[in-house]
Amino acid sequence: MNVKYTAWLWVIVLVLAGCSTGARAEQSTSANPSATDSASSARIVATTVAITEIMSALDLPLVGKPTSTKTLPEQYKDIPDVGNPMSPDMEKVLSLQPTDVLSVTTLQYDLEPKFKDLNMNAEFLNFESLQKMENEILKMGTKFDRVAKAKEITGQLDAKVAAVKKATAGKKSPKVLILLGVPGSYLVATEHSYIGDLVKIAGGTNIVQGESVEYLASNTEYLQKSNPDIILRAAHGMPEEVVKMFDEDFKSNDIWKHFNAVQTGQVYDLPEPLFGTTASLSAPQAFDELLKMMYPSS
Repeated sequence: MNVKYTAWLWVIVLVLAGCSTGARAEQSTSANPSATDSASSARIVATTVAITEIMSALDLPLVGKPTSTKTLPEQYKDIPDVGNPMSPDMEKVLSLQPTDVLSVTTLQYDLEPKFKDLNMNAEFLNFESLQKMENEILKMGTKFDRVAKAKEITGQLDAKVAAVKKATAGKKSPKVLILLGVPGSYLVATEHSYIGDLVKIAGGTNIVQGESVEYLASNTEYLQKSNPDIILRAAHGMPEEVVKMFDEDFKSNDIWKHFNAVQTGQVYDLPEPLFGTTASLSAPQAFDELLKMMYPSS
């Protein structure tokens, strides 16, 4: 196929992976003052929104949280911010004297050397698919004495996956093109991306097959030949600007009108809070929205 992975665009995607200085560190234990287990001695810094939400679901205290425009769990409102997920304030993190700093594998290449330089114990969680996120939740449950809670969370996710597969069993698999928009450009998401994983679980067939990376540079002519039934557009970074970019490109680039999905009106914009570049606890709600798009006549 005439589709080539573009490294510089991938760097842009990394910025979005954690789409994401207040109280003193001593105040942080107030997030869970009654903790009497092994977690009470841990000083955890969560550097992405998805990790912060999982820590909350596991009822774990934090000493640091990411700086984000998104609404974070109320229990951490007085916890100090440590900066953007892609470029946390290392000195701020260090000042919190963390025992555990949690980030994601999509940011590991850039961040791991910086944490090592400061002798901080950083762990990079793999949220590249729903199952991989579940594995990490179970690991965190074991590490921080939250095994039962971790099993409860993953059990709920497994139940949702089972329900989705049951609902789509026997239905014709729609061919799906997933576009990840970033300001000024867009990428094509493969089945190895998180959104691609959701589409696969929901019974869809990604038009890009045989690739090992999560995202590829877009080649409109190749994409048109693949003739997708549905086009999903994920807008990240600056959602309003990216949606506008998509709309303008779909109007000005004549080739889009030849896509079946465009002709039948099956082009959908994915709401960012539910469809991030890494897995999150919003997966059940994301599935609900995805099924409406992929099987509109159901």
